Amino acid sequence: MAFVLSLLMALVLVSYGPGGSLGCDLSQNHVLVGRKNIRLLGQMRRLSPRFCLQDRKDFAFPQEMVEGGQLQEAQAISVLHEILQQSFNLFHTESSSAAWDTTLLEQLRTGLHQQLDDLDACLGQVTGEEDSALGRTGPTLAVKRYFQGIHVYLQEKGYSDCAWETVRVEIMRSLSSSTSLHKMLRMMDGDLNSP
Repeated sequence: MAFVLSLLMALVLVSYGPGGSLGCDLSQNHVLVGRKNIRLLGQMRRLSPRFCLQDRKDFAFPQEMVEGGQLQEAQAISVLHEILQQSFNLFHTESSSAAWDTTLLEQLRTGLHQQLDDLDACLGQVTGEEDSALGRTGPTLAVKRYFQGIHVYLQEKGYSDCAWETVRVEIMRSLSSSTSLHKMLRMMDGDLNSP
């Protein structure tokens, strides 16, 4: 339980601070939606991780690329957007509908979609015409490959309950790992006081 709460607290840091911290206007509602999404992921737990030990897997989150400190602001926002987009896609499949409580799943989908909409505006402001190239290079491509591995794992495991639980925990880890990326973005914008 403490581990889950630690992950949830780390995810709070991933939900972007008040407007202006990324060079664009992210509303206070964006922060609230991010916190709600974190609570929803925690509430979606259906099985004890002890029951699924045989299904554990290292999905090789590209942590060094994401946390390397070498990313420009546009790349960092692109990576964060990709993590949210791929998470949304993952939980928006027919097989995920069978695995999770429908009400919680729909609330999570709605929240992720709201965050993506907010970040889309930022991505457009920061990247402009570069956006299409960002999605095909370096860290963003590594995130895409990481999520592709998660999709393959689910297929190989037949979308079992334990496979979905393993993936749910992994998504929480990947989101918490992007905390340093968010900190880097705040530093780039000189906004060290936002949450």
